[in-house]
Amino acid sequence: MASGLFALLDDIATLMDDVAVMSKVAAKKTAGILGDDLAVNAEKASGFVSDRELPVLWAITKGSLLNKAIILPVAFLLSAFLPVAVTIILVLGGLYLAYEGAEKIYEYFAPHHQHTAEKLDEDITEEQVLALEKQKIKSAITTDFILSVEIVIIALGTVVGESLTNQIAVVTIIALIATVGVYGIVAIVVRMDEFGYKLIALNDRKDSFSDKVGLLLVNALPHLIRVIGFIGTIALLLVSGGIFAHNIDFFHHLLESWPAIVKEFLIGLVVGVVVLLLVSAIKWIFKRK
Repeated sequence: MASGLFALLDDIATLMDDVAVMSKVAAKKTAGILGDDLAVNAEKASGFVSDRELPVLWAITKGSLLNKAIILPVAFLLSAFLPVAVTIILVLGGLYLAYEGAEKIYEYFAPHHQHTAEKLDEDITEEQVLALEKQKIKSAITTDFILSVEIVIIALGTVVGESLTNQIAVVTIIALIATVGVYGIVAIVVRMDEFGYKLIALNDRKDSFSDKVGLLLVNALPHLIRVIGFIGTIALLLVSGGIFAHNIDFFHHLLESWPAIVKEFLIGLVVGVVVLLLVSAIKWIFKRK
């Protein structure tokens, strides 16, 4: 009986070790989307009065958890009964990621949308504040759903050949990281300027050490969000290129002598540009009609 118990414990330890290794691989594969998710939600959760940022972020977090609760069972059912669908959705998700990355690069060099920060007027009513919050929360949760589908499918694609137990464990861990980890960091980021203001107000002395650190945090916030967005964009193209290189034979054998990171970035960029041109052409045709 004791030997059976030790054997069981050994199996559990082996399983946990396998899950840890596969979770690491899956986390690397989803890093680009997690970075994009972080940048998007940091932007959406900022711009409110300081005492409303965390309640808004908490509402978005609850919506994100609900998204994962809907997506995970569907993904596991497809993996169990129609695994080819996982690969198809993975490639379709790769097309979307490549398109999104190419569009962001295009907008950086040739901005065609006027992005204006929403500012709260001093005379705004409480009802208007709540309406604005609901609008931004709904937008953030919708974006989170799209990104969550991609995260879950990419994570599932890394363990598609493993047992159902391993699949459930790994993908659930990645889903939790995508929610708790990302929104935890977002909470720190959006409160960074508030912490800076508190440091500035810490004493009456001018140009003190706390003033310098506080000003640094306040001024760094918008730059930090932009840097996160830039890194997320590059990572999106790398992730999408990796999806094509590992799931489509043509891309798998293309540029075999090149470093993998360069190859995957170029594949993601080229596919993204092609999809962007097609989408732009379709939009133009419908606009003309």
